[in-house]
Amino acid sequence: MTIRTTLLATAACALGLPALADEVNVYTTRQAFLIEPVMEAFTRETGIKVNLAFIEKGLVERLKSEGDRSPADLVMTVDIANLNQIVEADVLQPVDSAVLEAAVPEALQSPDNLWFALTTRARVIYASKDRVADGEVTTYEDLTDPKWKGRICTRAGVHDYNLALLAAVIAHDGAEKARAWAEGVKANLAKKPEGNDRSQVKSIWAGECDISLTNTYYMGAMLADPDQKAWAESVRIVFPTFEGGGTHVNVSGIAMTKAAPNRDAAVKLMEFLVSPEAQAIYAEVNHEFPVLEGAKRSDLVASWGDFTPDALNLTELAKLRPTALKIMEEVGFDN
Repeated sequence: MTIRTTLLATAACALGLPALADEVNVYTTRQAFLIEPVMEAFTRETGIKVNLAFIEKGLVERLKSEGDRSPADLVMTVDIANLNQIVEADVLQPVDSAVLEAAVPEALQSPDNLWFALTTRARVIYASKDRVADGEVTTYEDLTDPKWKGRICTRAGVHDYNLALLAAVIAHDGAEKARAWAEGVKANLAKKPEGNDRSQVKSIWAGECDISLTNTYYMGAMLADPDQKAWAESVRIVFPTFEGGGTHVNVSGIAMTKAAPNRDAAVKLMEFLVSPEAQAIYAEVNHEFPVLEGAKRSDLVASWGDFTPDALNLTELAKLRPTALKIMEEVGFDN
């Protein structure tokens, strides 16, 4: 598959042109270079072409507008909040596949088979190599310890990544303890929450704070960027756990639209994406963790060490997002 193919497919989707029987049309919020390698592998194996339409914003609105005339067979996006938004828009159909159900852990798939995770990313702590000792922080609850006062950086508390983490705190400890946790972390902030995850690591490198909440895959992205490599090399990844739980994870996932003009081919693609070959390719390009047990991690991702993912079902966490948002706003986390 070439960029030209992708652009032609995008145009066809925009015009609502019918898809060919040997093609699959995918709407994705992930940029083409992140998923083209695994799609090319699928085409080599099956002869089925994959047309990618990159939709940065307005994905749900577009699917609702197109309705049963949509040329999209599949939707690929990241974060449980986004997946749940698509579910609530009622534009998906369930996929009953023994292959998918066996490959994807139960906590990482929709109970009604509306979406399946393809990779995971952990919400972890990036700690200064110079100013934070090994073992000094091991749990999410540790972040409220007064010893971290003025030493924590994070992006906005109302960002999806942090809301998902707070939803997990609610699920483990209840809303009142989650509120106390948010207040405790806020009290320890070195500065007002702002910027993205990478800028938090830059702040550690610059000495503005000592630890940050950041997703794992940003380490790979920063190491590959000459302008950011020094930031990445100034920190190490710590996989914190909840007391009595594991490390909080989120997902990239895939779902089938109700319209799906090429349903059989789309199912083949979904099943291919959880195969050992595809899991290794997709996870390596994105610096993420495969969902298939035993699938090969990239050497870089493997170098970060092993961890135990939290067992909470992500669908349940999505239901707690409104409560998490309310808490963040009430404690004035971003003020």
